[in-house]
Amino acid sequence: MPLLSIRNLSVTFDTASGPFKAVDGIDLVIDSGEVLGIVGESGSGKSVAMLGLMGLLPPSATVTADEIAFEGRDMQAMSARERRKIIGRDIAMIFQEPVASLNPCFNVGYQIKEALKAHTDLDRKARQARAVELLQLVGIPEPERRLTAFPHQLSGGMSQRVMIAMATACNPKLLIADEPTTALDVTIQAQILDLLLDLQKQHGMAMILITHDMGVIAETAERVVVQYAGQQVERQPVATLFDEPHHPYTAALLSAIPERATGTRLPTIPGVVPGQGDRPDGCLFNPRCPKADDVCRTVVPPRQPPALGEALCHYPLGADPRAPGDVPAGFGPDGGFQEGTGRPADIATDLRGDAR
Repeated sequence: MPLLSIRNLSVTFDTASGPFKAVDGIDLVIDSGEVLGIVGESGSGKSVAMLGLMGLLPPSATVTADEIAFEGRDMQAMSARERRKIIGRDIAMIFQEPVASLNPCFNVGYQIKEALKAHTDLDRKARQARAVELLQLVGIPEPERRLTAFPHQLSGGMSQRVMIAMATACNPKLLIADEPTTALDVTIQAQILDLLLDLQKQHGMAMILITHDMGVIAETAERVVVQYAGQQVERQPVATLFDEPHHPYTAALLSAIPERATGTRLPTIPGVVPGQGDRPDGCLFNPRCPKADDVCRTVVPPRQPPALGEALCHYPLGADPRAPGDVPAGFGPDGGFQEGTGRPADIATDLRGDAR
């Protein structure tokens, strides 16, 4: 039985211009101890989907799903009180912009101990000791003194460590890390990723890592989901995805990794992720796709079989032999990347070398 199973999750916002579907029918399955990556540009619905799972979206949002099950229990059938017992204890989340996520009116110790008070039976003395222990575990020096610090007195990296301490305070079974290295310098990014992976292994917890950085995915994840404009456009094991992407959007993301670049200039994806007012017909990626034809512009694409990465595409890369003249710029003769453009392990090693 999977730890978390989500089927056909959608999130729709009521706006002044009408309803806007920010997340459109995504599926997720994650097992205990697994690291799942969710990758895509800003505006792909990565964070919104997980905030919908956590019940942290504003009243203007409507969350629907055919199934949301945690350890086999139907979360949609639970009362609000039952859900609160799971959210924050068994499922925890690290948010973007840690400085903004911490309450500026309370010191660090108070905020950590409030999380413990809400989800454990520890008394005041035990909560104090546990808070000190948590700051030690995340590598914060002088933890007793840091408990009295306010968020504005901490650096970005230190604030992120505090957020990780709060999220892991109750030893969750699933940790959702939403862009945990955003706005941090490269050295601190590497330290935070190391910390998250160490904690994940120590506690045996599953982790969903949300990011726009394919290099981070190569270094940390076992499986990866690629999202675009609220839709899942590809789902594969990370090594397979890096070796043979099947959706043109995935291939374009990978081609922008410096370690895979074959020319003097990095390839770019023209255009932007469509918003509420400029959703195209057919495939949502068709205005930016070098492979798009009239079918792509008019017909909603089918979901391909697992052998083709479950790509949401009419013409998945690698499905059929292609003539060199039909191959989009930046792709190899078989519709994939050319040899020698880097494997996940190579990219991870290069990133670590740069960080140090």
